[in-house]
Amino acid sequence: MRRLTEAYRIPFPDPRGADEFGMVAWGGNLSPGILLSAYEQGIFPWYSEDPIRWFSPDPRFLLFLDEFHLPRRFARSLRTTDYEVAVNRDFAAVIGACKSAERPGQGGTWITADMEWAYTELHRLGYAHSVEVRRGDSLVGGLYGVCLGRIFAGESMFSGESGAGKVALAALAAVLREHGASLVDCQVRTDLLASFGARDVPRETFLHMLARERALPFDTDPWRSFSWPPIKATILEDFS
Repeated sequence: MRRLTEAYRIPFPDPRGADEFGMVAWGGNLSPGILLSAYEQGIFPWYSEDPIRWFSPDPRFLLFLDEFHLPRRFARSLRTTDYEVAVNRDFAAVIGACKSAERPGQGGTWITADMEWAYTELHRLGYAHSVEVRRGDSLVGGLYGVCLGRIFAGESMFSGESGAGKVALAALAAVLREHGASLVDCQVRTDLLASFGARDVPRETFLHMLARERALPFDTDPWRSFSWPPIKATILEDFS
């Protein structure tokens, strides 16, 4: 599995033929080229045991960056937060924290050991990125995902302290919008993401947007020149 490079590509079945749960295919592996092939075709892995299951739900839950807004209560708390926020400082710690986070109503994590390795490898190759929220030396919140042109495919988020994951999301939105990205693919609906403006979009619409936006150039500078608290000021000015 790990010998296949990020340049390797395969065609997946057409997502429009997914079953009622959004499953497109099963099997295969999580080598970089296959994983990127899936994302480029609007498909992502989501499973807790072998074989790998590949999904493209309809509708798709998207967060358009020009519609992103801060819930009022969160905006008030953000003004006084003393968190430190950074990007790509410790991807492995973020995915590890997402893997071990308690998720009420779910029987366990979908982040298997193979998935943890696969996304860490995508990070090493420059495709996957993390946002980290710290209090002192402690990692208290964060998220990670995969960047495809002007679309960021969000994979998982955690909060070790109340609101810390929201801080990571707001920082991500501010930096992405500032550098020309268009949307965050949240994949499936959650009430938390809806409170920031995410909404359902027909899969067909998403697939057309993906084909266009992933082919457009995107300034990769946010992953190199992130600066907090200036980003915090941008969040409060642009999204409140």
